Amino acid sequence: MALRPVHVIIKALDASAVGRFWAEALGWSAYSPGVTTYVGPGGGLVWPDPVVVGIDVVPVPEPKTTTKNRVHLDLATTSAAHQAELVARLKALGAAPAHMGQGDVPWTVLADPEGNEFCVLEPREVYRDTGPIAAVVVDCADPRAMARFWGEAMDWALHEVTDDHAVLRSAKGVGPFLEFLRTPDVKTVPDRVHLDLLPYPGDDKAAEVARLRALGATDLDLGQGDVPWTCLTDPEGHEFCVLAPS
Repeated sequence: MALRPVHVIIKALDASAVGRFWAEALGWSAYSPGVTTYVGPGGGLVWPDPVVVGIDVVPVPEPKTTTKNRVHLDLATTSAAHQAELVARLKALGAAPAHMGQGDVPWTVLADPEGNEFCVLEPREVYRDTGPIAAVVVDCADPRAMARFWGEAMDWALHEVTDDHAVLRSAKGVGPFLEFLRTPDVKTVPDRVHLDLLPYPGDDKAAEVARLRALGATDLDLGQGDVPWTCLTDPEGHEFCVLAPS
């Protein structure tokens, strides 16, 4: 039994506009099958995608606070020229420079039109085959503990773990990485960005949720009411949802 990440949830006041931004940013398409705006590769909606981790933009009534998100995306580039072109194009689409004390670094930190931070990385060989999203990055206090929990929760393979950094990726060697970075800050507001996980066909969602609780996950009540998904937090309080197989 195991779960797979199928998309990154981004909460937004204007889900349609933020979805269009991310579709343009990634060279993907925006789909609106319901109240949310899903962003994935062009050519028609395929969900769950066998390779990519998509983005699902969910409308909420509250704006983002000034507090930095504890989950963000890193975007991949293939050359210095590509990085410069992508940064310029993103700014033209409505992204703004974001300053989080990063200092003089080779990557560029931006925020989407509603203030969700992300990074445009300099070319790195490790991300040459990830697609436009190089990594989903999670701030945490203990990368080793996060690697243990998420490594058991999902079917992704552990690539690296130290006191400061842990890295997982699909065992198929495709799509983005999931990275945990040790940071001094602690969670103070609800997550604006989080992962949704999905059981494989034939697996039992209730059994998966019970397994996650045994690993250290905690139930989360966001006022969601009677919905087919289950909201949880990992041992450090990062929110995530387990979806019902369809």
